[in-house]
Amino acid sequence: MAEVFSLSDCDVIGFDLDHTLCRYRLQETSRLIYYSFAQYLVAEKRYSEELLAVTPDNWDFCCKGLVLDLEDGYLLKLGEDGTVLRACHGTAFLTSEEIIDTFGKDREWTHFKTLNGTFSRSAKYYFYDNYFDLPASLVCAKIVDVLNQKSRTQKKYCFWKDIIAAIEHNYKTSAFKAFRGTPTGLLHCATKSYLCV
Repeated sequence: MAEVFSLSDCDVIGFDLDHTLCRYRLQETSRLIYYSFAQYLVAEKRYSEELLAVTPDNWDFCCKGLVLDLEDGYLLKLGEDGTVLRACHGTAFLTSEEIIDTFGKDREWTHFKTLNGTFSRSAKYYFYDNYFDLPASLVCAKIVDVLNQKSRTQKKYCFWKDIIAAIEHNYKTSAFKAFRGTPTGLLHCATKSYLCV
C-alpha cells in the first residue's frame, strides 16, 4: 500500500453510513429519513396522515441507544444495568412515578437480560444504535400515539412488520438503480444532508 493516500487517485468513492468520508447534518438527514418512512406508511399501508405532522418537541427523545419494546409500545433509555432511566409511551414521556408503576420499584425492563452484551435483534424489542434507523423510533412513537387515540384500551402493538416494509422500501439496493424508494419530492433534501470532510 502506498505511504500517501489521495482521493484524487480513486476512480470511485463509496459512502458508508458511519461518517467515514462525510459528516452528516443529522437534523436534515433525520427529517429526510423520517418523512420517507412516514410517507410510505401513509401511502402504502394506510396509516393516519397524523404521522406527517411532527413538532420540534417530537425530536427531543430521539437519541442513539433507545430500545423499542415492540409489544408494549415503550421507547426506553436504559442504564448499563438495565434500569429504565427514561421512558416514553408513544411520544408521551413517563414521569418517575409512572416508570415505577410500569416497571416496578427497581425500574427493571423485562427483556434486558437478553439484550445485555449482544444488542441483538428480537421479536420483542428493537435497539436503535445508528443514525439511519433512529428516525424510525419517532415514527414508531407517533404510530403508538395514533393507535392509542383510536383505542384507549390498546395493550399490545403489531406495527413492526410495516416499519420493516418501510425500511426495505427506502433502503433496498435495487431501488437506487430503479430510482425508487424515497419519494422524488424529498430528494432535493438529500444533497443538504451531508458535508464532505
